[in-house]
Amino acid sequence: MSVRTIGVVMNGVTGRMGYRQHLVRSVLAINEQGGVTLSDGSRVKLRPVLVGRNAAKLAELAERHGIPDHTTELDAALADPDNLVYFDAQVTSARVKAVLKAIEAGKHIYAEKPTAESVEEAVALAEAATARGVKNGVVQDKLFLPGLLKLKRLIDGGFFGRILSVRGEFGYWVFEGDWQEAQRPSWNYRAEDGGGIVLDMFPHWHYVMENLFGKVRSVYAQAVTHVPRRVDEKGHPYQATADDAAYGVFELEGGVIAQINSSWTVRVNRDELVEFQVDGTEGSAVAGLRNCRVQHRAATPKPVWNPDLPVTARFRDGWQEVPDNAEFDNGFKIQWELFIRHVLEDAPFPYDFAAGARGVQLAELGLRSSAEGRRIEVPQL
Repeated sequence: MSVRTIGVVMNGVTGRMGYRQHLVRSVLAINEQGGVTLSDGSRVKLRPVLVGRNAAKLAELAERHGIPDHTTELDAALADPDNLVYFDAQVTSARVKAVLKAIEAGKHIYAEKPTAESVEEAVALAEAATARGVKNGVVQDKLFLPGLLKLKRLIDGGFFGRILSVRGEFGYWVFEGDWQEAQRPSWNYRAEDGGGIVLDMFPHWHYVMENLFGKVRSVYAQAVTHVPRRVDEKGHPYQATADDAAYGVFELEGGVIAQINSSWTVRVNRDELVEFQVDGTEGSAVAGLRNCRVQHRAATPKPVWNPDLPVTARFRDGWQEVPDNAEFDNGFKIQWELFIRHVLEDAPFPYDFAAGARGVQLAELGLRSSAEGRRIEVPQL
């Protein structure tokens, strides 16, 4: 079968996520396997065109991976008719302007989330892409994690009966940057630069809830800045103006209640950095990034509350591992392949800019809920 090559403009690959997950583990990995396989059996390889502000960093990445095309001129990359796709992994504050340029140039757009800093801008991007007739998609990688794929399998198989509630715990301790280097860039903690855990994580939680459990009907959130002073990459102290933890309660369609804690100021006492416990009338499950454990109704123990006696039951021993039953590829790579098929042969791809706008909307309403101290209904976009 024939093999064709299409150009993919990749903006923001000098950052950790853009480099590791999107360039190396997705685009280059796709080429190493021979390309994306289309429905007719033909294959498509991706020619990355690296774009960024730092010419030296781009040149170093290009040399490291044998990539001939790199530039600091986005307009020039967009002007090349062989470049069909534009991908954006820049900081959020720079995304809208660049994506609008790519839409105007007629490129199909794939972007990291959040697609914008405000729901108004996110909706405008979705409308602009539709008006221009370009395919568009937003990264929703957690849907393709092994743990959540197993959870989806349980839902589709009716394991839970009627789902009652979802409890999510996400986070880890991000060092302040003084006596140990921080694991996240300092802009994450400056609201003026598009930082904050609500804007970062609520779009994730939105697509997880929407795709697995139901549309979000209301939100009550408390966003806080637990660590107000941090040290940046150059060793300079700065004031953290963005939230570093958020505690949310979400009402979903069908009466499901989801509680999700997100924090960069928590020390991990769980098996994985993110875990979701789902409780239903017939059974429960706890899913993380890779693993998923279940407890069926028939195997549920009968605890009795008695604070005067020590607990002798080992509750975690009563849970069973869900088998893989499949080979799990990198979640980012899987979604890249889906988007390329969507662009070239109109294969289904529901994770579009409209879905991205709904994620931004939830973040915006979560911050508003926190500021006003009340539950807020989520209008349907």
